[in-house]
Amino acid sequence: MNKKESLSAERRRKTVLSVVLAAICIIYVLPVLSVVINSFKYNTFVKTDTFALPVGEMWAGFQNFIKGMTFGNYPFWKSVLFSVVITVLSTALILLFTSMAAWYIARVNSKFCKAVYFLCVFSMVVPFQMVMFTLSKTADTLHLNTPWTIPIVYLGFGAGLAIFMFVGFVKSIPLEIEEAAAIDGCGPLRTYFSVVFPMLKPTLISVGILEIMWVWNDYLLPVLVLDINEYRTIPIHIQYLKGSYGTVDLGATMALILLSIIPVIIFYLLCQKHIIKGVAAGAVKG
Repeated sequence: MNKKESLSAERRRKTVLSVVLAAICIIYVLPVLSVVINSFKYNTFVKTDTFALPVGEMWAGFQNFIKGMTFGNYPFWKSVLFSVVITVLSTALILLFTSMAAWYIARVNSKFCKAVYFLCVFSMVVPFQMVMFTLSKTADTLHLNTPWTIPIVYLGFGAGLAIFMFVGFVKSIPLEIEEAAAIDGCGPLRTYFSVVFPMLKPTLISVGILEIMWVWNDYLLPVLVLDINEYRTIPIHIQYLKGSYGTVDLGATMALILLSIIPVIIFYLLCQKHIIKGVAAGAVKG
């Protein structure tokens, strides 16, 4: 095969790959597009013309958003507040404590640290359904059933992935940097917060995005642990958009789902460049 034929074959391969990836992208985008379209339709047309554009008599404007936020006797703003509190506190705890634990595990070469690391990795494959009933009882016993204490539960479940990612990045940081800080008189805490923690920024952002998306959209853990009559997150609030005889207003449901995913999408777009920088930095250090 000459050079011209080789270039032609490479061009065809890239074209086929682009078509395949474009098809996969469309498959992933379709559910989101469906939510956007149906959030502006009346409930009747959501059921009968699911994939039709909201034009003419189907157009409901912002009525679905207003109905979703004012439905029932539980204010929507409280659900937003509790979701923000739980997400922010849980992510902050996970990022702080798991990064410190990962630094210790990566730098202290002992059997205990290796055992802890493998236990954290193993926890990633344990299904939540296996422990959810025991966890619910434990959370009630330890009074971890409020928006201000449930982040401790999230810390336990989110530690596995976070430690796994942090340990890999810490191992790529030259040990000489920390030794130089120790020579300058820095203790362990000052070395961590002044030297190690700033260098973890790319991984902190990557882990933070994953944890925020998980906690913000989580339904099962809050509904098991929290008193849903007093504390409702956005997913729980959406679940209770039911009328008489269990009827669901799909238009209002789609509207609130759209409102719930917008903050995560905005946060991801704002931090996307930092993720790319983090991947590039890790590749250079590795």
